Amino acid sequence: MNRTRRLRKTENIRRLVRENKLTIDDLIYPLFIEEGENIETEIVSMPGIKRFSLDTISKELDEVVALDIPAVLLFGIPSKKDDTGSETWNEDGIMQQAVRFIKKNYPSLYVITDVCFCEYTSHGHCGIIHDNDVDNDATLPNIAKQVISHAKAGVDMVAPSGMMDGMIATIREALDNTGFTNIPIMSYAVKYSSAFYGPFRDAADSAPTFGDRRTYQMDPSNRDEGLREATFDDQEGADILMVKPALSYLDIIRDLKNNFDRPIACYNVSGEYAMIKAAAANGWIDGERVMMESLLSMKRAGADIIITYFAKEVAKVLSKK
Repeated sequence: MNRTRRLRKTENIRRLVRENKLTIDDLIYPLFIEEGENIETEIVSMPGIKRFSLDTISKELDEVVALDIPAVLLFGIPSKKDDTGSETWNEDGIMQQAVRFIKKNYPSLYVITDVCFCEYTSHGHCGIIHDNDVDNDATLPNIAKQVISHAKAGVDMVAPSGMMDGMIATIREALDNTGFTNIPIMSYAVKYSSAFYGPFRDAADSAPTFGDRRTYQMDPSNRDEGLREATFDDQEGADILMVKPALSYLDIIRDLKNNFDRPIACYNVSGEYAMIKAAAANGWIDGERVMMESLLSMKRAGADIIITYFAKEVAKVLSKK
């Protein structure tokens, strides 16, 4: 008889044969930074996650550094919006201020910026609107202006999330032509039009005022299309390929891991976070165990990097171990 249970008998043997391990080194922590002063507002649909202004964020950053989390992903919430999202390339915009503040005061942190327009446009969509839809090619020059302004502010990496065709080639060319050849691109290469984003839109004040994003974000029914999207971004110069959301798309993470010789990231999104928090608050699940198991499943699927609102909690659990 095959007795596979021999290798499960004790914790020590389980540790020796464990195939996948979640570590603090895998984590990126998202931060929402709002223009203004004296802002520290908890996001109701995301317990434990807050919006901060720059004058209140130091306590949060102190904790991130103390927990040895290597990187943060910044989302800016401006005080004013327009139809083009022009605040995204304002040299004194909230994102640019945040990058300069963190690089000056927390030089050990690796700073990544979300590159998109939905938080900055009056209509809540990810680019220039023509005929009630995002005009892909008209949006690309504005993406270039945005990433150059982030680079000048001192960002370590840019992460374009708008799902515009040709965005990676546009960004790589813009960075290279302005002397920022060493700034890598983490592309939201496979981003689905997902219902799991709901709480994020509360957090970032980015819900569209009309329609939805299905004309540029992917259909959740499609798997092969994810490989095509990732292939284009790989060919255009992305350094890291991301899948978003994570938990309902573990098969896509594995597809990318099997097909690309690049680091694979995934985004453990707001809805995934909120469901675990809500169920744990009601006593229906062991929140800590479900948190750790769900993130481990992303590692097992092939993710090298996990962007997660659980990052601080996970780091505390791992540091105890």
